[in-house]
Amino acid sequence: MSRVAIVTDSNSGITQAAAKEYGIYVLPMPFMINEETFFEDIDLTQDQFYEKLQSGANIATSQPSPESVTRLWDQVLEEYDELVHIPMSSGLSGSCQSAMVLAGDYEGRVQVVNNQRISVTQRQSCLDAKLLADKGKSARQIRDILEEDKFNSSIYIMLDTLYYLKKGGRITPAAAAIGTMLRLKPVLQIQGEKLDAFAKARTITQGKGIMTNAVRNDMEKRFGGAPDPAKHWISMAYTYDREAGEQFREEVKELFPGFEIHMDPLSLSVACHIGPGALAVTCSKKLVI
Repeated sequence: MSRVAIVTDSNSGITQAAAKEYGIYVLPMPFMINEETFFEDIDLTQDQFYEKLQSGANIATSQPSPESVTRLWDQVLEEYDELVHIPMSSGLSGSCQSAMVLAGDYEGRVQVVNNQRISVTQRQSCLDAKLLADKGKSARQIRDILEEDKFNSSIYIMLDTLYYLKKGGRITPAAAAIGTMLRLKPVLQIQGEKLDAFAKARTITQGKGIMTNAVRNDMEKRFGGAPDPAKHWISMAYTYDREAGEQFREEVKELFPGFEIHMDPLSLSVACHIGPGALAVTCSKKLVI
């Protein structure tokens, strides 16, 4: 039986410490901040990132260099026969396509998964992949299973501010000004490849209701029936304000009794475009493993 390792990037929310606990390898994502390169969870903490973001620093996301990717793969393949690499969604970054090109030099020993996940949903894919590997599945089989499952997941994110969407050119200054004046709380959706507008809320309470109703609707209509901890995952994320995230998690637990709800800080690659104060809730259909 082939020994298969699982590799991902820090967009999964899996820290270096958690990766050791899970038996997974995590490639840190690079960020350019005022022309200086930092690496997530290596020399850039969550607090440092938001301090720089709110101070007006020029922050740009970047793909991992080809050298950093292949260096990690080579180290892992000294111990394992094959590896499965699970990067962030191809719809949100070019790092997935780049990894696929690099994998061509590894004669099938590296399988890159394009299952279009990020943050806590990407984390769950990594944990699923590890279970599949432990059950004897090959790297190719794990890739195929995860890609077949890629549309069985949704993320809903409520923003606290429109400033960072405007700064990144994702909405016009006029739209941002109107939204700010009306105190709108946009709800965005990641389902498949793209980050799209989903709804506009007038209050935080209304935004939370929009997201939890959307999650319930997805489970009932797309993922096989009424919310069921045996069939579905619910996970959550937040940007910067953990207290608000914890409060929302308690509210979601009351709405969906019986679910164990994992929560992480939202990936910094997404956070830099939406800013602090965002709340997110996700749902996925459980794999049968």
